[in-house]
Amino acid sequence: MKIHEYQAKEIFASVGIPVPPGEVASDPGTAEAIAVRYNKPVMVKSQVLVGGRGKAGGVKYAESPEAARVLATKILGMDIKGETVNKVLITEAVDILSESYVGIILDRATQRPVIMVSPAGGVDIEEVAAKTPEKIHKLAVDPVVGLKLFQARDLAYTLYRDIGQVRKCADILMKLYEAFWKVDASLVEINPLITTPGGDVLAIDAKVNIDDNALFRQKEVEAMRDLDAEEASEVKAREADLSYVKLDGYIGCCVNGAGLAMATMDLVKRYGGDPANFLDIGGSSNPQKVVTAMSIILTDPNVRAVLINIFGGITRCDDVATGIVQAFEEFKPTVPVVVRLTGTNEKEGQKILASCKLPSADTLDEAVKKAIELAGNAA
Repeated sequence: MKIHEYQAKEIFASVGIPVPPGEVASDPGTAEAIAVRYNKPVMVKSQVLVGGRGKAGGVKYAESPEAARVLATKILGMDIKGETVNKVLITEAVDILSESYVGIILDRATQRPVIMVSPAGGVDIEEVAAKTPEKIHKLAVDPVVGLKLFQARDLAYTLYRDIGQVRKCADILMKLYEAFWKVDASLVEINPLITTPGGDVLAIDAKVNIDDNALFRQKEVEAMRDLDAEEASEVKAREADLSYVKLDGYIGCCVNGAGLAMATMDLVKRYGGDPANFLDIGGSSNPQKVVTAMSIILTDPNVRAVLINIFGGITRCDDVATGIVQAFEEFKPTVPVVVRLTGTNEKEGQKILASCKLPSADTLDEAVKKAIELAGNAA
């Protein structure tokens, strides 16, 4: 789960990381009022869950409250990489002497949090890694022992020579590591971490991604979710307890079990097709989940054929078939649907589906090939 910059800064502030004061506005008048209260130049920053805001014109400097109002008028409603700006962060502008990057990411290879720092801040870390990888310094932290102060200082020394700034940076790294664990993050990032002419070290930007699997114990963080910025189909699927990820292909997939869903998508790619989604209905035999799954798939305009692949174990094929029939009666699909049912109550499921006269297959390979063929005819 991604959260906005202003929300990430709230998390940082809660552990003591220094961030400039700021407030969120949804209209130009409020933006101007906030700038009046600060009584100094401010930054007007679009709040979207994608990168590249600055390059898109979504981050601007305002010398006066009137300028903040004008800029907020321009930025609100702007489209940045497919996301509409509904909020702007009005935050105090600060003088910048230097910019650095600090971040922590969960590295699946080492199964450890990896701290990354770089003196090349203010640009995408991917760009730094590609062009000047020697400017990135990494430390894999033993999660049992945790980050030690001497390790944080070693990293800080790669960024600064002034001992005062080294100590401040080390303190920020310790607190950033605390925030990483506090909210079950998969990524925490400050880009840039800046120094001021007065010697202060501040986080003027913030990024936090949360592990979805930990949200059950992060209710306060989950409440930060911006549903308007998420794919509507993914929100609907989550509410129905379905695992769904929208992709760019044209074969809609409805499968039970994450492993089987991945295998199905792999076969679609192997035989020259392109999956439109990952959708796992889980081990439930509730026909309504199948109806909801079909409604999500069929609302995707890119879908040219639907492939339903069910291996009945806990999930009963007859219940899935009942859900498919209900979905056909309710939505009357205009794209071809191919069904493969095998396992628990397979014969009963086939009898239920007979009324829909759907193309079926005995093997997964056969089902995938048929779905791709029908999708080509429907193109």
